[in-house]
This record gives sequence, C-alpha cells and structure tokens, in this order.
Amino acid sequence: MPDQVDTVQPSVISIVEKAVPVRPRGLNFLSIWLRDLVISLAISAFVVIFLYQPVKVEGPSMMPSLDDQERIFVNKFVYRLEAIQRGDIVVFQYPRDPSKSFIKRIIGVGGDRIRISNGQTYVNDKPIREDYVPSSFMDEQSYREVTVPQNSYFVMGDHRNVSKDSRFFGPVKSSLIYGKAVFGYWPMEKMGRLR
Repeated sequence: MPDQVDTVQPSVISIVEKAVPVRPRGLNFLSIWLRDLVISLAISAFVVIFLYQPVKVEGPSMMPSLDDQERIFVNKFVYRLEAIQRGDIVVFQYPRDPSKSFIKRIIGVGGDRIRISNGQTYVNDKPIREDYVPSSFMDEQSYREVTVPQNSYFVMGDHRNVSKDSRFFGPVKSSLIYGKAVFGYWPMEKMGRLR
C-alpha cells in the first residue's frame, strides 16, 4: 500500500484590507506639544514651589546691591542644607505683617551682641567691614546694644539711611525667613550671582 500523503489544495484567499483610520498629522503634533507643555509646567511649578522663586525688589533699602524693581531668584531650599550666615541676603515675612515680604542682609545670628556707634556696626564688640555699604548710604546714628535671641537674626538693609530693618522691628525669627537671594536676572547689566 503506497504511503498516503495529505495534500492541501491551495485556495485563493482574497485579502481585503480594512481601512485603518490615520490621525491627521497636525493632531499628532498638537498632542505631543500639549504633553510637553504639561510636563514643562509641572517641572516649573516644582522648581518655583520648592527650589527657586523669582522675586521683584521693591524700594531702595538694599541699594546699591539690589536696585528698586530689580528681578532676582530666591533659593527656598538652601537653608534646609546649610545654616543662615552673616552676610546672606534673605527674604522673609515682615514680623509685624506676615502678608508682606522684606529683603535684607543678615548682620547677626542668635547669641550675637549687636550695637551701632555713629554708623559703625559692631558684632560681639568687633567692628565689621561692610564693603557693600557706600559711605553716602551710611547712617551716622547709634543703636543701643542688643543680644540676638536664639533662632533669630538681626537684619539690615545696605542703604542704611532709608532702610526699615531690625533697628526698627527687632530681630527676625528663623521661621519667618523663607529664602536666600542668590541670583539677579534683570536688568541684564546686573545679571549675576549676588553677594
């Protein structure tokens, strides 16, 4: 008996392609653009809320370091990693009205004894050098000695003649300080790291 071989007769199969809807090219571009926009906004919100915040300086109290209407970035995270130090320019809630923000320079930290004699500032009985205060901006008045409480800071503006600072409202509690001024970005000629 001969071997049986199963055979299949080829049949003609007609292939009918189904029409697949093709998205218009513009719609695809728009969805990618919207996705990128949402991601960019989320990253920007994270940076502004937790890291850096743009701030506009209002008033002349920090001149010449910072001019009225100058735009700067404030680092809101840095003081979680390092201590506030003398010389830092900080942004804080005004102790008498926390809805307002002030920007000043740290002169004394908790435990420091601060006094001013004829415009010369002394920290722990040592005169401090303040190159950031031009002689024309010096205030020739004196201020009685105070000891800065722990977890508080004595702050002053660089334009001593016009600055309302710790000489008027006292030391600022650390809980009111929310950032360090680190970088100026407008006007362009003042762009750079703040000191």
